[in-house]
Amino acid sequence: MIQYTTAQSDDDLRGILELQAKNLTRSLSAVEISSQGFVTVEHSFESLKKLNETERHIIAKQDNRVVGYILSMTPEARDDIPVLVPMFRIFDETPYQGKMISDHRFIVVGQVCVDRDFRGQGLFDNCYRAYREYHKDKYAFAITEIARANPRSLNAHKRTGFRELRSYRDENDTDWIVVIWNWD
Repeated sequence: MIQYTTAQSDDDLRGILELQAKNLTRSLSAVEISSQGFVTVEHSFESLKKLNETERHIIAKQDNRVVGYILSMTPEARDDIPVLVPMFRIFDETPYQGKMISDHRFIVVGQVCVDRDFRGQGLFDNCYRAYREYHKDKYAFAITEIARANPRSLNAHKRTGFRELRSYRDENDTDWIVVIWNWD
């Protein structure tokens, strides 16, 4: 039985990092990247813990093992993970509902991942239901960016309720699509 909850312990955080490591682009073949998707950012234990102390990450566990997660990141952490700084700059210059994104109350999906053995079983959607339920009273929407090279993730986010807001190309020539899930 899968339990959806928030990350409460160092073991939960280590479970997130273990799943993350298996799904980083450097850990996957080109075929796996294309068919299964991937995660881009590698977090340290300290950075993951700091994010979780501000807003809890959502995790899916089976038999005390993390089999899925959605990381929670607030705008206050914008400078803590250097690879994500360009995303926050885009938020500063992108209008949404009459003001810039950065002027709204929002939570950033820092990363989402489902264990390969649990894909196609509704875990992604259930994690996002738990994420919304946990955060909806504090934030107007969730927002994130998805690499254009990761269509599996983009399609799953759209199915959940995210909508494309804009796209941009970063200094490494990576195309990103900014997606938003309005909760108001």
